[in-house]
Amino acid sequence: MSELRQNFATKEWVVIATERARRPEEMAHHRERKPLASFVASCPFCPGNEKLTPPEVLRVPASLDVPWHARVFPNKFAALSRDVQPTRSVHRSRRAVNGFGVHDVIVETPDHAQVLALMPDSYVAEILRIYKTRYDELSLDPRVALVTIFKNHGIDAGTSLEHPHSQMIATPVTSVQVRERFQTALRHFDDYGECMFCQMIEEELEEQTRIVMVSEHFVAMELYASPAPFFTHIYPRRHMASFGDVSAAEMNDLARMLRSMLAKLYHGLADPDFNFTIRSAPAESVGVKYFHWYLSVIPRLTRVAGFELGSGMFINTVLPEAAAEFLRKVDVESVRNGAAAATR
Repeated sequence: MSELRQNFATKEWVVIATERARRPEEMAHHRERKPLASFVASCPFCPGNEKLTPPEVLRVPASLDVPWHARVFPNKFAALSRDVQPTRSVHRSRRAVNGFGVHDVIVETPDHAQVLALMPDSYVAEILRIYKTRYDELSLDPRVALVTIFKNHGIDAGTSLEHPHSQMIATPVTSVQVRERFQTALRHFDDYGECMFCQMIEEELEEQTRIVMVSEHFVAMELYASPAPFFTHIYPRRHMASFGDVSAAEMNDLARMLRSMLAKLYHGLADPDFNFTIRSAPAESVGVKYFHWYLSVIPRLTRVAGFELGSGMFINTVLPEAAAEFLRKVDVESVRNGAAAATR
């Protein structure tokens, strides 16, 4: 029998359609992906084409005398401009803010054909440290209200350039969705005196049925009311409201878990298109006891249709418990070690 489940953190309802449920392995899209070259002469993100992008904000390593591992620069087609001030205007029902913002591109590797799922953990940690460096810098700007870090992988996820990259946008306002999530978390803290995310993590670790991976510092799980198949959250086990509070040891642990999680999707579901985003406290809320930052991984295996648009509720045809069990069984380390042995 199908059932409606409520997301504990957002209070949104989700239809878990067990009557039309699909086995997790059926969600793999075995489409033919064209092989990519490691270097594409026309790609603005490939080495040697640095002049095709705006001037760098950050380079790793910093020295210009050695090849770079990663680069950060303003998006050439930025959604917002850092050259204006966020001046507000109000006229009756019409409210606006000048289009101030910062829109960075993080090129994750010089290799055009590489993917995060197959990178060494140390490279993924390097990318996460770049996120944190820019996150910390932008959060100090008094004009910035919210910093959003995200990655689009594949056409269905919104990728326009194949070369592996992620993005970061700082805005002068906080969206209603983010505000509502914070208000829900604050109400829970006021009522029960504890972080609702910490409570959920503790309960899920006790039950284990929706847990995918657990490490010293992080836990990856399918949500009880998952709005889509394989919709996975990675939470720090230590309470932190802000991504900026991550320690060096936690960053390395997060890199291992994120790479493993993406590898499970890559090998288990035939490299699906996906988005991931880091949901962190706005600068004004750093250090609060009621919110808990997390990283959300969203494979693009289904499409939003009329019911979702009309009701605001999603239909999920894969049981979260089945999705978690399937991902737990994807042994990425054996695949990785086998691939490494084959290249010796």
